[in-house]
Amino acid sequence: MSDIDDEQSTIRSGRNFEEEYRLDASEAGEFLIALGEQLRDDDELTIVGDDWELPFAFGEPVELEVEYEGVDEPELEIEFELPGRTDESGPEIK
Repeated sequence: MSDIDDEQSTIRSGRNFEEEYRLDASEAGEFLIALGEQLRDDDELTIVGDDWELPFAFGEPVELEVEYEGVDEPELEIEFELPGRTDESGPEIK
């Protein structure tokens, strides 16, 4: 295990976490491409910051919201929410 791994905290269930970044458009685009590839190829994703790591097993359906405010200073907001995947199964009928 490297020193970097020792310094990172893993965000787990039972804890709230929020981090906000201000990026240029190309950096945001690269992040969204990498995120999209994980969403397309897997049912889990991991987001990593300087000193934290957030693994997340997601379920379906994904909620996508597009909001445009065109009054005064135009703003486009794109938000999506991933529900957590549960490993629970339903009851059995015998």
